[in-house]
Amino acid sequence: MKKYAVGILALGLVLAGCGRSGGGAAEQARDVDTGKATGEVTVWAIGAEGEALGAFAKDFETANPGITIKVTPLGWDVAHDKITAAIAGNATPDITMLGSTWMGEMAKTGALDPTPAGLIDKSTFFPGAWGTVEVDGTAYGVPWYVETRALYYRKDLASRAAVKPPVTWEETTAFVRALKEKGGASLGVEQNFRQGSWQEVLPLVWQAGGEIVSGGKWTLDTPQMVQALKQYGSFFEGGLSSTDQPTGAFPQTFVKGKVGAFYSGPWMIAGLEKEGGDGFGEKFAVAPYPKGSAGGTSLVGGSDMAVFKDAKNRDAAWKFLRWLVDPKVQAAWYTKVNALPSVEAAWQDPALTADERVTVFGEQLKDAKAVPAVPTWEQVAKVMETEIEKMALGKQTAEETAKTVQEQAETIGTGV
Repeated sequence: MKKYAVGILALGLVLAGCGRSGGGAAEQARDVDTGKATGEVTVWAIGAEGEALGAFAKDFETANPGITIKVTPLGWDVAHDKITAAIAGNATPDITMLGSTWMGEMAKTGALDPTPAGLIDKSTFFPGAWGTVEVDGTAYGVPWYVETRALYYRKDLASRAAVKPPVTWEETTAFVRALKEKGGASLGVEQNFRQGSWQEVLPLVWQAGGEIVSGGKWTLDTPQMVQALKQYGSFFEGGLSSTDQPTGAFPQTFVKGKVGAFYSGPWMIAGLEKEGGDGFGEKFAVAPYPKGSAGGTSLVGGSDMAVFKDAKNRDAAWKFLRWLVDPKVQAAWYTKVNALPSVEAAWQDPALTADERVTVFGEQLKDAKAVPAVPTWEQVAKVMETEIEKMALGKQTAEETAKTVQEQAETIGTGV
């Protein structure tokens, strides 16, 4: 299962160790001579993608004699700290894969090479995807693959309850209640209320018209934030979601029809079909995020690829990254590991258009948004998780949750 990346490390240690100036709009992107690029390119890549990239890169090597791609796979559990330690110790590879929520932190160290002007066309990417590599007006690296969230639901239960997928927040409540009361589910909707719960709430904030950061300051206690928290919390309060499900019970509960709906990313399609066995793929569908007062936007996740300033083979590294975001290459990569393309044109490939459930994510990506590219986001996200859990458990109100998150976020600061 893919996931939105997490990890925290004090920036002061990294900045002190790497001896580089911080990133920002003043960064000057240097030219790249891809025509003369040769030699070995070292790459750190994470998770299932890291395991598959080495073999996949053989096609690049065939098309570019004289360049060798050496991939070192990393686990998600160690990648963040290994990368920051490498920056501090001036022992970085040429290229690293980064969780999309890490970019603000990593760019702050000054270790990343700004994306060379003219080498990569930002207009070819989903706007939200490009937003994951842009910090203070400067792009670092490229969006490699993307993820976003949408609504999974049991088609058979919805048919039994005589309801259609919701379009608005109001319809969502009625929809999941019908899945429980008429469709036969024990719970209308599964909601995460512990690690990663901010991923459930952030889309709601944007759908309500709110922002997370404005004018360089945290805006986590606005009326829109409170509205989003109330919408999220209402399903727990109304008995349509639960906080006492056994650990590890999901997604089996969805497969067994005990849960009628949930929000998640595209990786769940294959996982559910495997879990449910033959024919289960016909029992569930995916619908876009229901709309709040400001629309139905979702959250962009995934991973970026970045080149280090100290790269020993910088020109060949950037040539490899340009190849990775070619539409045909992106479509081919999807067939290998089901990682969704960050480049819009890749979504015209039959590999992406064949499954209607996958195309829902492509449409959702058109207006999905990235988390704030600030160095301290991971720390603030942890605060949000802690306080959201308290609210879900009925220990504090939405207003109290927003107030506490804002106060702690202000103490942490934005790191810029």
